[in-house]
Amino acid sequence: MANNKIEKSKGKNVKPDKQSVGESSKYSIASIRQFIIEVQNEFNKIAWPGRKQTVGSTVLVTLFVIMVSFYLGAVDLLLGKIVEAVLR
Repeated sequence: MANNKIEKSKGKNVKPDKQSVGESSKYSIASIRQFIIEVQNEFNKIAWPGRKQTVGSTVLVTLFVIMVSFYLGAVDLLLGKIVEAVLR
């Protein structure tokens, strides 16, 4: 489809469409204010987790990251020793 549009416009003076000319008008103060109001309404709909759940999730993620770090460190050390032994 894009190729068809390019072929049609070759050799002709192409005028910009109304949408690209009027782009500055769609960012009016009223539309920006309406957007901010809608964002605030959406934020009010969010069900935020409680403090206990947030702390529990944070501890769980931290422990998981530590475990994965130790595992990857051990695998790296083991593979390093194997490569060192092979290269000797």
